[in-house]
Formats: sequence, structure tokens, C-alpha cells
Amino acid sequence: MTEQELTDLLLRAFPESQVAVSLNGGHVDIHIVSHAFEGLRPVACQQKVYAPLSALIADGTLHAVNIKTGTPASTNN
Repeated sequence: MTEQELTDLLLRAFPESQVAVSLNGGHVDIHIVSHAFEGLRPVACQQKVYAPLSALIADGTLHAVNIKTGTPASTNN
């Protein structure tokens, strides 16, 4: 799994979003800015990001995932 493959996976799940991925072995840092997170609590945002990653976490490809989410409005403040 490469950073680009993870980015593509997340962009399919969150179209028209800003996605940044940093991968170091099985550790990944993800930052997504998306309208999909508007009105959601932080835990709900993280759950939405975990969903497309669930198979990669289950098979051990990813074992440490750090997620930061935001909305376009929150990043413009």
C-alpha cells in the first residue's frame, strides 16, 4: 500500500475533498477536509474515515491510524 493508493481510496470515499496522507510502514497520518464532516462530532468524522480503511486495518496492512478532519469552513477561520 502506497500513500497514493491510500489517497485515491480516500478520495473515492470523499470526493471533492482535500486529502493528505503520510505513510510510514503500517502507521498512517491522514488529514481530510471535506463538506462530508459538516455538522458531525469528531468521533463521527473519524468513523466515516475508518469505514473505507476497515479492510486494511483488519488484514494488518494498517495498524496505527491517526486522523485529523475538518470542513472547508473550519479551515478558513
